[in-house]
Amino acid sequence: MVVAIDGPAGVGKSTIAKMIAAKCGFYYLNSGSFYRAYTYNQQRLGKDVFDFPDLLRNAKEHKISIEEGNICLDGVNVEDKLHTSQVDAVVAQVSAYAPLREYVNGQLQRIAKGMDVIAEGRDITSVVFPEAEVKCYFDATPEIRAKRRYAQQKDSETYEEVLEAIKKRDEIDKKKAVGALKRVSDALYVDTSYLTIEDVCERVVSAIFRVKNDVK
Repeated sequence: MVVAIDGPAGVGKSTIAKMIAAKCGFYYLNSGSFYRAYTYNQQRLGKDVFDFPDLLRNAKEHKISIEEGNICLDGVNVEDKLHTSQVDAVVAQVSAYAPLREYVNGQLQRIAKGMDVIAEGRDITSVVFPEAEVKCYFDATPEIRAKRRYAQQKDSETYEEVLEAIKKRDEIDKKKAVGALKRVSDALYVDTSYLTIEDVCERVVSAIFRVKNDVK
């Protein structure tokens, strides 16, 4: 079974998806982490992140794996390198590069074959797993999302800077020529603005069990 979750940045997708995966015994996939890891890799190599063909070549030369829920690059855990302001500032543009999206989507689909997975990102329900048994779209106001990101950040950005970055990211994500953020018609819509993580988790888990019971 595939559970696919889409939604804008800072809406709580990762936290909730991880919780659902733990509750249901599913394998957790975060498409955004792949783009962040490839962005970080290009920066680590001292290369131009906007030289997209070069970035894609380097992505294919350096292996990404998921170990104990963490993204590893060439076997090294880089999870704590993926959410810096340096990566945040450019990852939306990187992830808009169509050949890289095709490469990442292929990896996600390969990993998911024959497994119970919960996958989250921007175009998981519309492009990567359009046949997913359960589809969800999480949402929240930009201000709420900025407060969450501001509380989690390790950099010295102000709340206003975080909010501006969130709004800019939304604009880029919705206007991508390939893999644009969109809410598909058959997705469960959940506004997480004033819900607890547990509340959202319960709604999705209930949807999963409804589908499993229907299959039986």
